[in-house]
Amino acid sequence: MDMDFKQLAVAIRAIAEEKNLPEDLVSEVVEQALAAAWRKDYGEREQEVRVTMNLNTGKVTAFVTKEVAEEVIDPHVQVSLENAEKLDKKAKVGDPVEVTQPIESFGRVAAQTAKQVILQRLREAEREIVLSEFEDKIGDIVNGTVSRVEGRLVRVELGRAQGIMPLGEQINGEHYHPGQRLKFHLKDVEKGFRGPQLIVSRGSKEFVQQLFSAEVPEMENNAVEIKSVAREAGVRSKIAVTSNVPGVDPVGTFVGGHGTRINAVRDEIGSQEMIDIVVWDEDVETFIANAMKPANVSKVKLGKDGKAIVIVPEDQLSIAIGKAGQNVRLAGKLTGYELDIESASGKSPKETDKPVAKEATDQPVESKPVVQKLKKKSELEDSLLKAIEEHGTDDSEQTVADSEKKEGITS
Repeated sequence: MDMDFKQLAVAIRAIAEEKNLPEDLVSEVVEQALAAAWRKDYGEREQEVRVTMNLNTGKVTAFVTKEVAEEVIDPHVQVSLENAEKLDKKAKVGDPVEVTQPIESFGRVAAQTAKQVILQRLREAEREIVLSEFEDKIGDIVNGTVSRVEGRLVRVELGRAQGIMPLGEQINGEHYHPGQRLKFHLKDVEKGFRGPQLIVSRGSKEFVQQLFSAEVPEMENNAVEIKSVAREAGVRSKIAVTSNVPGVDPVGTFVGGHGTRINAVRDEIGSQEMIDIVVWDEDVETFIANAMKPANVSKVKLGKDGKAIVIVPEDQLSIAIGKAGQNVRLAGKLTGYELDIESASGKSPKETDKPVAKEATDQPVESKPVVQKLKKKSELEDSLLKAIEEHGTDDSEQTVADSEKKEGITS
């Protein structure tokens, strides 16, 4: 199968127009591929050659660099002085000269290789151009459609471009399927092994911030602004806001009438994710107290090296800490401080959070013989022992007797 250069030229021009690629870029790609094909059919792998192609006529010409020699041993890389002087009158032995060689066709293998390289390079060129357009959109919200879910990786169509959403950029608990239309935060354009690729996110704190930017027009004229965001995607977000206009309530502005604005954001990220909007304050102690919402804070003590102690009423300890430490952890991220929680009574969270059963282990002295007696009955269930230790001796002796009778235990 020889290569029809005229047909190739027509096909290349059609691709360039369809993909909106610059003609000089297309020409460069084609000429590089044809040079590789020429080496395969006519030259050597490392031989220096450039190839030009007229996209209007399909004419292909090779310009092969050869060394001028008195005696030609290898015609692939050498040219006689006599022939070299026809090309350049000043040529002398040892000089490199370009020898023109028209090309009528390539062999089957070289032709197939050239076509594959051309199509591949044109696709890469298109991708580079499209991605360069997205570089100006880094940090913005983009609309996309899930194209494939490959294990923990989600591939997304973004118009002419493709993006990927790694596991770490996804919302915890959110499920994705092909054809699903969603909004994404364009996080970055990374240079990978196969070229640049778009990294998109729904789990980033910037995603929430940009969603609020779209819902709160007052941010455009800087009447209100977001100072910081802390997020655990799919669970909870904390947002610190402030007003730059006297009389404007920043929290109310972001929540919106009847919660319309905050609910619009939650509709996008999932209603399971709670959003705390708190007032930012230039006074760090006040800001930390605000960040601990919904817990009420009695006092904040600033320490060294970015640490602070937050003192709360005893009945606010569990709220201040939050489930698995989530509230204090997010408050720390929001303020940039490492926060320790203490109750106003002076007890640490560990002391206050002890189960009631463990706190009730200091029983009256008269209960101890009963406990000792039970410990000698190896067959007695641990749960019974625990119950007696917790509830004292009021009915302990009777309980022991009943249990021994039931279990057949004797002293």
